[in-house]
Amino acid sequence: MKASQFFVSTYKEAPADAEVASHKLMTRAGLIKKLGAGIYTYMPMSLRVIRKVDAIVREEMNRAGAVELTMPVVQPAELWQQTGRFDKMGPELLRIQDRHERDFVIQPTSEEVVTDIARQELRSYKQLPRNFYQIQTKFRDERRPRFGLMRGREFIMKDAYSFDRSPEAAKASYQVMAAAYRRIFDRFGLRYRAVAADSGAIGGDLSEEFQVIAATGEDAIVYCPDSDYAANIEKAEALAPTGPRGAATAALTKTPTPGKSTCAHVAEFLGVPLQNTVKSLVLATDETDEQGAVVRTQVWLLLLRGDHDMNEVKVGKLPGLADFRFATVPEIEAHFGAKPGYLGPIGLRQPVKLVADRDAAVLADWICGANEVDFHYTGVNWGRDLPEPDLVADIRNIVEGDLSPDGKGVLAIERGIEVGHVFYLGTKYSRAMEATFLDEDGKPKHFEMGCYGIGITRLPAAAVEQNHDERGIIWPDAIAPFTVVICPIGYDRSAEVQAAADSLHAELLGRGVDVILDDRGERPGAMFADWELIGVPHRVVLSDRGLKEGTVEYQQRRDTEATKLSAADVLAHVLSKLQA
Repeated sequence: MKASQFFVSTYKEAPADAEVASHKLMTRAGLIKKLGAGIYTYMPMSLRVIRKVDAIVREEMNRAGAVELTMPVVQPAELWQQTGRFDKMGPELLRIQDRHERDFVIQPTSEEVVTDIARQELRSYKQLPRNFYQIQTKFRDERRPRFGLMRGREFIMKDAYSFDRSPEAAKASYQVMAAAYRRIFDRFGLRYRAVAADSGAIGGDLSEEFQVIAATGEDAIVYCPDSDYAANIEKAEALAPTGPRGAATAALTKTPTPGKSTCAHVAEFLGVPLQNTVKSLVLATDETDEQGAVVRTQVWLLLLRGDHDMNEVKVGKLPGLADFRFATVPEIEAHFGAKPGYLGPIGLRQPVKLVADRDAAVLADWICGANEVDFHYTGVNWGRDLPEPDLVADIRNIVEGDLSPDGKGVLAIERGIEVGHVFYLGTKYSRAMEATFLDEDGKPKHFEMGCYGIGITRLPAAAVEQNHDERGIIWPDAIAPFTVVICPIGYDRSAEVQAAADSLHAELLGRGVDVILDDRGERPGAMFADWELIGVPHRVVLSDRGLKEGTVEYQQRRDTEATKLSAADVLAHVLSKLQA
């Protein structure tokens, strides 16, 4: 490919609304062009990246035994109504009507459609296991689309769905996909972690996210540097303290804390460690009748150490708290007689369900709100000053230095960008849609399902977040728009330079190398700046002076300086770098 035949369009300035590196650099490098909020045109340069991502994903999915199809972007609402997601999914599901006022959705994912295919086509256990996948456009009406391709509304995703006859077989299919995903992400050439993820309302332990490591990532990844343990922050367990609860040594005292409404401010004011304080979080759950009217509300008080944060996913898994909400100010005042900021478990006006985090449950002589503005209790002790909690559970986020659940060290935290997810679904969709097959005993059974997604257009943005510098993007070889760029200085003025550049270009093409020759006649500084911004990983520079000396210059994108090579050796050198 020659640059004059391609489309190269770069910009010196990033758009004003660009907040993260991938959005800024992909726009400046001419890879994407904004059409509307969260909607982008994939320009020729980025489409080459996407096609390379596609190819790797497709090869490994086919290798794993999955079969490709394509399901419609516009889907009848009836299928989504069968599973209840037409109403439950909320405003992210874009709903439309046709000219006959029939309801449709723009697919954000395709569990309903693929389950409909299975219930029509897979009638016998002899047709199982089966895995269908597609690489297709999706749409989610994000409330606040931002960060370019990182959180867009329209995107391309690879989604796959497995169908099996038993939970054991489904788990085997899951492991096949998990292994395929590891091969896929290994081939991308990115630093990533496969982390245990929360399984939501479905339950179970078979759920993993694939996170590209990046300082700008939205997700917190918990891992043990001394073992293979890794999980996202929602899933990671905080182990119970190993020692017993300390003995009470201080008297319960109502202590003035004027204007100090947070644990951090109280600890500073009293000159005590933050971990000696306890924060109070008030939740509520509603019991409703058949018409949806609230007939009873239960108020819950959660106690955590002052230096810890509540993990909402963990809390939602506790008995009775599946549909919790944060209590209203009137509900709080009715039970505690005070506004938030000075709440505590002593002297309540109405009873509440008391839940203590594992670490809070072993504290002695701790500090909490006194249910009165400008006052806190010091010297609080379980059993003496208040009853033991109704429930002790892990309800907090991990912090650096916590013990690893596998017992092999302590935990660290880094940021990641989720680009893939493998998930065991069970019979959630097959039961809702009455999708069955005849098993060996002749009786109908619901399919056991799994689903497996990769963000095809999110992955290049994640790659840029992980791999860039002040000059621009640094693509891994496997997904770069071009692997090698030839930059001839004076291509339009020197017959010798032109001949040498054309010859090297032809030789690299003949060896199957994805190479582009910049024949635009640009000044060296502008030409180099373009390709450094675009991020092509290997560059060869030819010039009149160098050719007279019998040399050319080679530079990898991460190198600070070019290396002079014999013109006769440059082909072999580039090929060796590509193989490495």
